[in-house]
Amino acid sequence: MLKRLAARVFWTLSRWTLKSEPAPSRPTVLIGAPHTSNWDFVLMLGIAWRLGIDVHWLGKKSLFRGWRGPIMRRLGGIPVDRTDPARVVGEVVAQIRSGSVFGLVVTPDGTRGGNEHWKSGFYRIARETGMPVTLGFVDRTTMTTGLGPTLDLTGDVGADMDRIRAFYADKVGVRPERRTEPRLREELPAVSPAR
Repeated sequence: MLKRLAARVFWTLSRWTLKSEPAPSRPTVLIGAPHTSNWDFVLMLGIAWRLGIDVHWLGKKSLFRGWRGPIMRRLGGIPVDRTDPARVVGEVVAQIRSGSVFGLVVTPDGTRGGNEHWKSGFYRIARETGMPVTLGFVDRTTMTTGLGPTLDLTGDVGADMDRIRAFYADKVGVRPERRTEPRLREELPAVSPAR
């Protein structure tokens, strides 16, 4: 109740407009993109609280140190060690299989600096759990944010990412210079070793 009230006040006072498809009716992996600013976190909480979505999100371990730990966990945070991404996926899959049901927010473009490609953890988690992927967005050009379509992944990485790229093609983050093209390393052609 308090979260919904806080969200209502936030959206009333914010210069951003919530423009969203209905909240998913089943557990989902929520992509947050383009992730170019710390404000994305505030917008994500505003979206989730306004739409009544129980969310959890992955955050680097350092965010959970000291006094921040209990606050971050209360806001739905799950600390991860980014030096071992396969372990991160395994831990999340194990948590979901244990019966925990929640919307898992993932920012596949990683940190807020431009990377060469998206991290594929969201894709592996969705495929291993059978969860769909909901496309959350920020668009500075229209000052809108919200949820787009919910997609069931097929396992054809290129085709799935083509649909995701098409959705994000016209979305601009708060800091456009930090944008990462929605492309997974798994889509890149293999480079033959030099002879």
